[in-house]
Amino acid sequence: MQQQQWRGGHEKRETNQQVYGIRAVIEAIDSGKEIESIFVQRGLSGQLFIELKQVLKQHGISYQQVPVEKLNRMTRKNHQGVIAVISPITYQRTEDLVPAIYERGEVPLLLILDGVTDVRNLGAIARTAECVGVHALIVPKKGSAEINPDAIKTSAGALFKINVCREDSLAKTARLLQDSGIQLIACTEKTADNIYQLDYTAPTAFVLGSEEHGISDELIRIADHLAKIPMAGSIASLNVSVSAGVVLYEAIRQRLVI
Repeated sequence: MQQQQWRGGHEKRETNQQVYGIRAVIEAIDSGKEIESIFVQRGLSGQLFIELKQVLKQHGISYQQVPVEKLNRMTRKNHQGVIAVISPITYQRTEDLVPAIYERGEVPLLLILDGVTDVRNLGAIARTAECVGVHALIVPKKGSAEINPDAIKTSAGALFKINVCREDSLAKTARLLQDSGIQLIACTEKTADNIYQLDYTAPTAFVLGSEEHGISDELIRIADHLAKIPMAGSIASLNVSVSAGVVLYEAIRQRLVI
């Protein structure tokens, strides 16, 4: 499978860029910068902060309230109680990406990460996904690992090369994929069927959950198929990045046979 050319122009940066100060953060958002996270001092008030909250609401961006000590550790500059971290990559939109895959005559292969919060797991998954030709990683805006220097380093730079879609609702995105003819495979131990019993030569999106909580009940209900990785040992589960490698290479094995 040839990796897609439609990338969105990821700009390579070794570290996440910080923007500090309320007005500067507002201007960064309005200029279309990709915001990875925003930290706001607890108890912050004032008219300018009210304006910032309105801008955040308008763009659907959440923020974390933190002690001022955390902000002071992040920068020694006059942060005015607000620091934004600019993403080192440009996020894509699933609804735009899927038609482009079909238009190139390729069979979609996607990976949805539900609640994977460890940056090194995210990086390792991205590295494997890029190697096998996955068209995109799909992650939620809330409850996902930050794409930061540790994630990028673990990915060996793959996060600069693979498309990453960040969506408000994974359930809504899953339904959009199904409406686009893509089967949803939830990788979970809550089934008798194993991953080797299914056909991945069709358009496919795998769903992987966190090691702590697994896949959400809503995505389990939506999924077209549930599949587990056969286990013979006494340990109940694999690391999520290892699981990703197992299922992705089974999909590639099947696709190479035809």
